[in-house]
Amino acid sequence: MFSRLYIHIPWCLSKCGYCAFSSRPLEPHQLEQTCHLLLREMELAATVYPLNQPLRSLYFGGGTPSLLDPEQVSRLISGSQALFGHSSTIEITLEANPGTVSLDSLTGYYQAGVSRLSLGAQSFNDQLLQTLGRRHTAVETCNAFQLAQQAGFSSIGLDLICGLPDQTMTDWQQDLAAALALQPDHLSVYGLTIEEETPFAGRYPVGSDALPDHDLSAGMLEEADSRLTAAGYDHYEIANFARPGCRSQHNCGYWQRDGYLGIGPGAHSFLRQEWGIRWGNQSVFETWAAAIHDRKLAATEQQELTREDALSEYIFLGLRMADGISLNGFAEEFGERLEHRFSEAIHQLQQAGLLTCSQDRLCLTKQGMLLSNQVFVRFL
Repeated sequence: MFSRLYIHIPWCLSKCGYCAFSSRPLEPHQLEQTCHLLLREMELAATVYPLNQPLRSLYFGGGTPSLLDPEQVSRLISGSQALFGHSSTIEITLEANPGTVSLDSLTGYYQAGVSRLSLGAQSFNDQLLQTLGRRHTAVETCNAFQLAQQAGFSSIGLDLICGLPDQTMTDWQQDLAAALALQPDHLSVYGLTIEEETPFAGRYPVGSDALPDHDLSAGMLEEADSRLTAAGYDHYEIANFARPGCRSQHNCGYWQRDGYLGIGPGAHSFLRQEWGIRWGNQSVFETWAAAIHDRKLAATEQQELTREDALSEYIFLGLRMADGISLNGFAEEFGERLEHRFSEAIHQLQQAGLLTCSQDRLCLTKQGMLLSNQVFVRFL
C-alpha cells in the first residue's frame, strides 16, 4: 500500500508572507502535544493500513520540524520503526530552519537516525530574506551548514527561491555562488509562486512592478540550470539538482507514484490501491487534534482515482523527472501505448523542442522543463 511516511510539523516561529502550507505560529507547550498526537495517529493508521514492506523513506516536513527537540524526533522515528518497520537503507530527512538549530540539536537529530538534512536557506541576501519574512540571516545559514557537517551529516541540501520581489539577476547569481560555495549534496530551486489568501497576494498583485517579469524569472531558472550543472549537479527533476547518488529518495517516490502515508494536520496520503486513493488530513490543528484524541483518523477530501486520473498523473509526475517516462512501463501499467494515444501531441511537442522520444523514454528537454505546464496540459 505504501512504503514512504511523511510527518507534518505544523509549527513555525512566525508565518512567512509567501507560505501557503498548513502551518501557524508556535503556541506554548504545543510541540509535546503534537508529538504525542502524531504517535497516536501512527498507531491508528497502522491498524487501518497494514504495511506489507518496511518503510523506504521518512520525511519530517512543515512548518518547521527543527523546532522539535532531538528526543521528540527520536520518539517519532522509533515509533515509525516499531509500527511499520524500516528498510536497512531507509532515508530519513528533516527540514530545518537555519535560525533554529545548534550543534547540540543537530548532533541529537543525527544520533536519533536522521540521515539527511534539508536547510531552508531560500536566499543568501539578508534584504530579500526580510522581504520573505524569514527569521534567519545568510550568516546563520552558512553556520548551520557547517554545524551540520560537524554533527556528522554527510547529506545536506539547500532550498532556494528565485523570482522574488525586487530581485535582480545579479542578486540571483550571488545566491547561486553562495550556495555552491558550501558544496551541498542537493539543491532545490523554486520560482516564487504567489498563492491566494497569503499576505504576498495582497502585497504583490498580478502585474506588480516589484515582481520580476516572465523573461527575467525564466532567465533565473536557466541560470540555475547552467551554473549548477556546470558544477557537477544532476538536474534530475524540474526543481531539483543533486550530486551523484544524492537524489531525494522520498521525493522521487512521489514522482514515481509510490504509495505514501501522511501523518499530521494537513498532511496528504496516496495509496496504490486499484488506480489509487488520495486524501488529505484536516488542516486545522484543533480539528485534527480532536479527531486523533478520540482515536479517529482525521482524513478528509478522499478521492478514488479513475484509470484516466491515474494515467494523467503517471504522465505529468513522470515527466517532471529528467529520466522521463518508460513507454514500456506505461504500456504494462495501462494496457496501451502512450506514443500511440498521444501521437499528435508528442509530435507537436517534439517539433517545438519541448519533448524528446527515443527508444523507451519520453523526456522533457531543458526548454520543456521551463515550460512544463504547457507540456502537461497536452496530456490531460
